[in-house]
Amino acid sequence: MICTLTLNPSLDYIVTVNDFIVGATNRTSDDIILPGGKGINVSIVLQNLGYPNQAYGFLAGFTGKALESMLEEAGVNADFLWVKEGDTRINVKLRSKEETEINGRGPKIKEEDIQKLLAKLDGLTQGDTLIISGAIPSSLPQTLYRDIMEHLKGRGVRIVVDATRDLLLNVLEKHPFLIKPNQAEIEEMFNVKLNTIKDIEKYARILQDKGAINVLVSMGKDGALLVDEHHKVHFAKAPKGILKNSVGAGDSMVAGFMSGYFKNQNYDEAFKTGVCTGSASAFSDLLATKEEVEALMKASEDLFTPGH
Repeated sequence: MICTLTLNPSLDYIVTVNDFIVGATNRTSDDIILPGGKGINVSIVLQNLGYPNQAYGFLAGFTGKALESMLEEAGVNADFLWVKEGDTRINVKLRSKEETEINGRGPKIKEEDIQKLLAKLDGLTQGDTLIISGAIPSSLPQTLYRDIMEHLKGRGVRIVVDATRDLLLNVLEKHPFLIKPNQAEIEEMFNVKLNTIKDIEKYARILQDKGAINVLVSMGKDGALLVDEHHKVHFAKAPKGILKNSVGAGDSMVAGFMSGYFKNQNYDEAFKTGVCTGSASAFSDLLATKEEVEALMKASEDLFTPGH
């Protein structure tokens, strides 16, 4: 079984304003509402790539009902817990000369809600995969992802974590199967500036030394780098295409990487699939489809350096 966990999902209201002016009345030239949240994005892309999965998390209020309906329409097998206080958040993504985001707070999640979640996760067993992605509501401790991993310790569950700062650093001692920071997040975590591929490799290895089994680093237009569990380094230049939507590209990379890994546990294949899936989402108005990923993989053979 493959599961994703999104503790603070959202409705993403994506609007395009040709020439946004602060302090003025602006009118959209285009808008769309999509289900949001990093784990939800992973679930949708895994589904698109042919890997059915279970989506866990919390929903609340009328926005939660709207999100649940949208997930059903997208074919996602959603099994969310409902909380009483607040509403599922709305995130506004403004596209103009620059991209601007305004993210909502989300509902208040209490200890009793966390205990219900842990009870649901108790259904995971040997060989299952849990992908934990994204930020958490402010009412929850930054140790929560580590606490979840501790709760599942010894059960043989493969756990992937895509998070930032303390949420990520705190899980390293629990040896997650995969983490996927981007370059800016590593710079923030270690208060450094990464200027070269060697710099990025150095800090990816530091994260691995701290406990991560595999470290996948996304670098936007500069490509991506993987240090795998055998300490081999894989590098790829970014596939060529026109950027349409950066939202969900990193989540798509995680979904693509895991889908490639599930095939035959080959890291070259997993890395290539991950990079092309992330890029396919970036080059599309919506999240990547299987056809888009396969086409990009065929067109990008020369961009990948096998692990060495």
